Amino acid sequence: MIDLSNKNYNIKDDIESILEAEMMEVDNFSKETGISKNTLIEINKKNFTTNAVYEKFYSYSYKIGYRFNLIKEEFLKESNKNILFHGSKNGLKEVSYNGSREKCDFGCGFYLGQSYSTTISFVCENENSCIYSFKFSYDNLNVLKFGCSLEWMLAICYFRGFINKYTDNKKIIEIINKINESDVIIAPIADNRMFYIMSLFANGDITDLVAIHSLSASSLGNQVVIKSEKALNNLKFVEKYYVSKPEKQFYIGLLNQRSELIETKLKLAKREYRDGKYIEEVLE
Repeated sequence: MIDLSNKNYNIKDDIESILEAEMMEVDNFSKETGISKNTLIEINKKNFTTNAVYEKFYSYSYKIGYRFNLIKEEFLKESNKNILFHGSKNGLKEVSYNGSREKCDFGCGFYLGQSYSTTISFVCENENSCIYSFKFSYDNLNVLKFGCSLEWMLAICYFRGFINKYTDNKKIIEIINKINESDVIIAPIADNRMFYIMSLFANGDITDLVAIHSLSASSLGNQVVIKSEKALNNLKFVEKYYVSKPEKQFYIGLLNQRSELIETKLKLAKREYRDGKYIEEVLE
């Protein structure tokens, strides 16, 4: 388990960065942000404040062009190969590998994204959401990798409960055994729009080829799923990031565009890929 209960946003350093970069006096900064000088003094002492003050500062920063979270990601990746991100709707007190819901993509595990932009897309519609960054090492771990493939789609359909009548199928059992034997899984990320396409396949409405080619429009990158204590020990906390309202609105706009792209590709894939197999043929 990783304890995150005392992790705060690094607002003190972020304020100092803007003051230095913009060559601003504290008085002007206070007027621009609406944060009192007394509050700024307290932040300098404790590196902690209220949610209302966090919002004032990070909204102001975002509006004047400071993309703190994206730049921090770039700095981290310049010196560390494996940086991962986790989005939380209400903040985390701890990290464990077996505390998630069973009906996640690959069952219980701690789910992370390989980029900040992808991770935030899953929590940007939540009022109290935040992002955590981590360093990770794959050393001495049993790593299972999936591409955007039939096997990947069947695994998610299984854990999401789309193919309950096929749980005793030999192909499904083989896939699930490989997942249960792994320490960590690397696989394409699936979201709600993609689950809709998978459910169409699971219900026999579209073929495997139509589903897979429609899902390839995702461009969400890969997720990394921690499945064992051994893998969790290789995960090291870096920083907790505040997500302001203007930043959330930006990513909500991207979500809407992406949904339209996937819908269009599904329509075209039905025409382009007339062959392929329906689920009862795949699992015969």
